Amino acid sequence: MVDITEREIEVFVGAVNRYFAQITGEKAKIRSSFLAEGEIHPPIYDFTGLISLSGRYRGCIYFSATKIMLMRLLLAMQEPRQTDAHLLDAVGEIANTLAGNAREYFGEDMGISVPTTFQGPSERLEAAVRERPYVIMIKWKQYEAAVIIDIAKK
Repeated sequence: MVDITEREIEVFVGAVNRYFAQITGEKAKIRSSFLAEGEIHPPIYDFTGLISLSGRYRGCIYFSATKIMLMRLLLAMQEPRQTDAHLLDAVGEIANTLAGNAREYFGEDMGISVPTTFQGPSERLEAAVRERPYVIMIKWKQYEAAVIIDIAKK
């Protein structure tokens, strides 16, 4: 497997910014990005959406956010229902949108799955192909989220 480049990581940063700008009219701030290592594990918040990749790229992309962030995003989308089921749908939709935007850059060689969603920690969120996944920490208003990129080229 071949490592992905810094430019390819920037594709995900751009996808995050476009998503938040389009949905809320305000870009999210990228607080930091780093390689998860040793004691520094990717953060898992209240709700997580996972997209598995196949084809020329293997691994997964996931978006994990606090409950309050997702509630505020639903309100920004004028969705008044705030049940856990709606929050799971929202986090899955965000993960799917980010992966879909990345696919525009990476091309049809990147197969993306339907979203799998989780509430709380899950064993499914262990590193898939990289020993050290890329982590992009996001802040929108005062709310926290993370995009974890655990992919590699064949």
